Amino acid sequence: MATTADFKNGLVLRMDDQLWQIQEFQHVKPGKGPAFVRTKIKNVMSGKIVDKTFNAGVKVETATVDRRDMTYLYNDGTDFVFMDAQDFEQISISPATMGDSARFLLENMTVQVSVHEGNPLFVELPVTVELLVQQTDPGLQGDRSTGGTKPATMETGAEIQVPLFINTGDKLKVDSRDGSYLGRVNA
Repeated sequence: MATTADFKNGLVLRMDDQLWQIQEFQHVKPGKGPAFVRTKIKNVMSGKIVDKTFNAGVKVETATVDRRDMTYLYNDGTDFVFMDAQDFEQISISPATMGDSARFLLENMTVQVSVHEGNPLFVELPVTVELLVQQTDPGLQGDRSTGGTKPATMETGAEIQVPLFINTGDKLKVDSRDGSYLGRVNA
């Protein structure tokens, strides 16, 4: 059990026989009336995000979630296979559980897998990943109709927007949460 004072991003709550992860929270103390906590929570299984308000001090049941560092090995055609670095146990994770983060997943990448009662809930990639540009068109100097960006296909198959000066073969730093370009990596 936890109170609203214990809320933090990533905490998993058990409500209505379902697991919900806190995405955002804000403690609100209005001039009139009691304090409350406004949250944005995500259903771990369905991915649905809802806004929920809790009165301050309310006790909420938390779920025991084991976060483990695992290494991505390969895709077996349907599922993604990961290995626990400590006990070498391998688990398969479905594309639905992986979600959008699979676009930036490279073999041998270390990620954090959250497991509840033996079931993988979600996978967290490092915030920044370094990827090679597999293909991009040459940028034309003076072409500013696109705001100075062009599409580039990364080595994982993900397509992101990059500045015009990026070339095929460049290594880039990419934000794995939203796929935004962060900069070039110096070799």
